[in-house]
Amino acid sequence: MFEGKFKRRNFIQGLGVGALAASLGGCANTASAPANTAFKRPFSRKPLLAPKISMNNIITEVVGHRPYRPEGFVVRSEAFGDKTLVHNYGHGGGGISLSWGSSALAVSEVKSAEHKEAAIIGSGVMGLTTARLLQEAGWKVTIYTKEMARHTTSQVAGGEWGPYSVHDPLVSSDTFKLQLQLAAKIAHETFARMVGADYGIQWIELYTASNELPKADNPFRQYYPFSQMYGANEHPFPTTYCTVSATMLVETSTFLRRLIQDVQLAGGEFVIRNFNDQDELLKLTQPVIFNCTGLGSRALFGDEGIMPAKGQLILLPPDPAIDYLTVGGGSDSLYMFSRNDYMILGGTFKPGDWSTEPDPIQTERIIDESQQFFSNLP
Repeated sequence: MFEGKFKRRNFIQGLGVGALAASLGGCANTASAPANTAFKRPFSRKPLLAPKISMNNIITEVVGHRPYRPEGFVVRSEAFGDKTLVHNYGHGGGGISLSWGSSALAVSEVKSAEHKEAAIIGSGVMGLTTARLLQEAGWKVTIYTKEMARHTTSQVAGGEWGPYSVHDPLVSSDTFKLQLQLAAKIAHETFARMVGADYGIQWIELYTASNELPKADNPFRQYYPFSQMYGANEHPFPTTYCTVSATMLVETSTFLRRLIQDVQLAGGEFVIRNFNDQDELLKLTQPVIFNCTGLGSRALFGDEGIMPAKGQLILLPPDPAIDYLTVGGGSDSLYMFSRNDYMILGGTFKPGDWSTEPDPIQTERIIDESQQFFSNLP
């Protein structure tokens, strides 16, 4: 049911340049172009080398469930008994990218609150960034979580800055699209100010491969500086077009670990606890509650519109010689993110799939198509 309706090509209006090729299926049908030895990298003097990809190199595979809503993420406040409840959930594949922006919008919902004490439900990236922004505004925060961040979907993320796979533009409202733009602007500006090893954020070269001409009206174009497009036989990849841009890469393990430390250093407390219903939430002492539960909002708050979008990652050993990222190619959404901790291969987005085990057929596909994609590089 979901495969036809929510195929990634439906998300084009909500994609950044870095994710454009993820929406364009069928790239594997293009014959491999001859090796282009004349190609010169626009941002580096180093040669463009092929990553070492094979089944023998796999360290592990991980599965994550993106909290996806076709209508887009939810940021709003409402009365909740004698408390105020603020929702901040449902960001699909753009949770890391949008975190600071969406959380800033959520925090602004209670900027006039008299008693600055909040309970935050969920310790993924939305819960952590919400906590930090509240603390910076003078709030006392307690994060309630059934498991720490290393076990959350936020940890299972490639980390390239790109607010894609966030909504279905054919379903989401114009109001949401404006909200998405505002969240993206705030988040991008915040991440750009945090670049450095401390938070695991760096600028890096991104190659976006596609068989279709990238759209000039891309709503996130301004966030990918120095973009340069190459046509057929002007680049080494087996697609018609390739756009090279500068993007930010967020190494999620470092970023989340540092956010946890920041919350604790500012006096925040983590409490391991699972909430079974709203009555248990109403017993909390804090007058303001932030719902950052992601998929948990389906059971806890009755949001039937939120669903998992299964993603499968293959982790390979890091390779310092591979100092770039790629998105595109393959029969589905293929990508390679070279980080300091791992080289990450991805290429699945399956709405409605609750399964938690890696699919060996998808593993073989991602490996095979990645090998083909880089076959013209030395």
